[in-house]
Amino acid sequence: MTAPDYSTLFAGLGETFQSGKTTDLAWRAAQLSAIERLMAEHEQDFMAALAEDLGKHALEAWSTEIAYVADTASYCRKKLRKWTRRRKVSTPVVGQPGKSWVQPEPLGVVLVIGAWNYPLQLTLSGVAAAISAGNCVVMKPSEMAPATSNAIARLVPEYLDPDCIKVVEGGVPETTALLELPWDHILYTGGGKVARIVMAAAAKHLTPVTLELGGKSPCVVLPDANLDTTAMRIAWGKFTNAGQTCIAPDYILTDAETEKQLLPKLKQAIASMFGDDPGESDSYGRIVNERHFERLLGFVDSGDVAIGGRSDAASRYIEPTVLTNVQADSLVMQEEIFGPILPVLRCDDLDSAIRFIRAGDKPLAAYVFTKDKAAETRFLDRVSSGNACVNDTMMFMAVHELPFGGVGPSGMGAYSGEYGFTTFSHMKAVMRRGWWPDLDLRYAPYTDGKFRLLRKIR
Repeated sequence: MTAPDYSTLFAGLGETFQSGKTTDLAWRAAQLSAIERLMAEHEQDFMAALAEDLGKHALEAWSTEIAYVADTASYCRKKLRKWTRRRKVSTPVVGQPGKSWVQPEPLGVVLVIGAWNYPLQLTLSGVAAAISAGNCVVMKPSEMAPATSNAIARLVPEYLDPDCIKVVEGGVPETTALLELPWDHILYTGGGKVARIVMAAAAKHLTPVTLELGGKSPCVVLPDANLDTTAMRIAWGKFTNAGQTCIAPDYILTDAETEKQLLPKLKQAIASMFGDDPGESDSYGRIVNERHFERLLGFVDSGDVAIGGRSDAASRYIEPTVLTNVQADSLVMQEEIFGPILPVLRCDDLDSAIRFIRAGDKPLAAYVFTKDKAAETRFLDRVSSGNACVNDTMMFMAVHELPFGGVGPSGMGAYSGEYGFTTFSHMKAVMRRGWWPDLDLRYAPYTDGKFRLLRKIR
């Protein structure tokens, strides 16, 4: 099979970018409005695709994907003039008379590689950020969510400028071919293994990258927490999209007595959302493919099944499952779970929980449930994570003013709101000098007198 060649596509986008078309604010606003219209006019198409790929209920598909993308595009459009303005900075005495400012400019032609777990959100929200900054964009939706990928490829050209914005479908060969090109920026969302491939390919061209990865996001529950609310919010964060969320709580850390009280409340929370048999609930999703399904089943033996545990291979269904008596060296604790299995590990207190978390890789998210402000502060100060939330899970994603990104093995760089605009922009430093005569001390010959004067006016 002949390897795909995207050099012509890339060159065409480069020519379009050089024409200055994408720098026009009216063009950017029009494209962002088009994304909003696309989401509104084809929400049924996207709902059907997301149901086919992941078993997502229409409400979940709309709120976490369709509306999220539309809101992101709308927010970027409304902030365009503010973000693109020159940002004045002070000019020191030695630069007078003069003016100094930071001037945002687009990078050029960028690549956005989406993920399968939120295949619409994690593709088009990045595209919206790139457009807001004035770039030409190639988006590569995930082949592991084929129905959604096909919907994106079919519908995007009907709404967005095809001279500036392209969709490339496919799997490993197509992605490999795309990575051979000298992009001006790459945004990749996915796992660490592929991220290393992306980064190595980008390094050949000195292409900057933003990597949105994952990790084992801890959830610490302290004894003073409101356990009814805690259980509901953890269950929602963990079992939405059948646990296939990069910022889902990966495991719980709590003391023995709190665990004893929390478990029945978790069971009740799961039942309140999905009924006594989640397999019969249209609100509960399915595992993306057979390989991932089999991988997840391998984790169930890592502890005692306190809640759930049932599965069905034919429908790729795994019941919301909570494990107890889990050891730190068990299989389920060796990698990100990315599914509806929630281990509960015991720790004596907050400090032991913090030590446990700090002994591992820095996660994409970290959660703590407590009424104690001092405990909250200690957790936030001592636990390094890409994002954090106190007394809830995942809800920081609703705040456009917050950056979204990882740290260390959970990723690098950030996007969302203005942070996305900045990621896809070059912040150019500019200084303009007046025509007044310069101070003589600037120029040779250098003398002791000039040196003394320079020290005084510094």
